[in-house]
This record gives sequence, structure tokens and C-alpha cells, in this order.
Amino acid sequence: MNEARFLDRKAAAQYLSERGLKIAPSTLAKLFCIGGGPPVRHFGRKPLYEPEALNAWAAARLSAPRRSSSEPLAA
Repeated sequence: MNEARFLDRKAAAQYLSERGLKIAPSTLAKLFCIGGGPPVRHFGRKPLYEPEALNAWAAARLSAPRRSSSEPLAA
């Protein structure tokens, strides 16, 4: 069985920031409340993030590569 690794909100923000995607724990908390953030699981009341889910969420938010600032952003 593959052992799952879970990150609390602070560690999840650090995980993303270490990969060049700077985000604050408070931003993750807000996105959890309003929607649009990475999926979480709960251990009691504590929200936990899986690294694979953080990677997928971040990848979905990235734009397509562009060669020039004059190129329009893909929708």
C-alpha cells in the first residue's frame, strides 16, 4: 500500500512556495471558504492537503507558455 503524505495549511503554502508558486496560508484558507482552492481532506477539524492535489491545482492555474507579452493569454 502506498503511504499517503498530508500537509497542513502552512506546510502546503511552503510546499508551493518552494516550487516558485508563492502563496500564503491565509490565501489557501480564503480559497477554501470561497471556492477555487486545492482540494482538502480533514483529520478532525484540521484541513490537510495532498502534494499531488497541490501540484494538479497549481498546474491548472498556470497559463500556457508564451513567447511574447504581446501574445494573448489563452482562456
